[in-house]
Amino acid sequence: MTIPNKNDALHKAWLYRVLEQIADDPFLPDVLYFKGGTCASMLGWLDRFSVDLDFDFAGDKKQIVATRTALERIFTALGLSVKDSSKKGIQYFLRYIEEGRNAIKIDTAFPLLSANTYAPQRLPEIDRILTCQTIETMFAHKLLALIGRSEAHGNIAGRDVYDVHFFFMRGYHYSAEVIREGSGMKVKDFFAKLYVFVDQEITDRILSEDLNYLLPAAKFQLVRKVLKREVLTLIRDERARLSLVV
Repeated sequence: MTIPNKNDALHKAWLYRVLEQIADDPFLPDVLYFKGGTCASMLGWLDRFSVDLDFDFAGDKKQIVATRTALERIFTALGLSVKDSSKKGIQYFLRYIEEGRNAIKIDTAFPLLSANTYAPQRLPEIDRILTCQTIETMFAHKLLALIGRSEAHGNIAGRDVYDVHFFFMRGYHYSAEVIREGSGMKVKDFFAKLYVFVDQEITDRILSEDLNYLLPAAKFQLVRKVLKREVLTLIRDERARLSLVV
């Protein structure tokens, strides 16, 4: 994973320490499927820095307590303190130092979409294998997240705009089944809604606040000038393509 500046090296090291322990645990890899920006970056599917660890929880409700226990055992062994955590689900904010960026967020999604697909992947930077979302599932969830974060939590992440742009420009394919299940809409109609949302809601402030510490300064200054316009074009073109499909 590329880091924008040397000050991020410590955060990256802590992400990898936690992830190594999760991968080496006898229980956790069976219930925590890796996903999100850090996963994509470690697999070479994305070129930006990522600060959190995101998973899909593949266990059942009876295994939530065992999962929390196993994770908290890892945190203690690594000397990490829990700043905050979910009382019901599996979500943690961990502190590793007292100054600067010092928190790691670990989050899980549950229940999973039935259309999600996964595959074992080797993560070269930690020399471990974890079950990960496929690129098609990950791309679909990035598209869903553009609107979903706003509808669920009232916030918008500029990194979702960047990731959607990057995935489109790389020619990645998305899972139409995941989009249909996740949005409850036809894919063409979802892209129509997505276009309006990006056009009306995405601002330079949103992009700048989220991306200026995830990208090297030169790349950030370049991409911020074209990102919204190009994403709108990509979404419009994809909707047009879908309209031609019989």
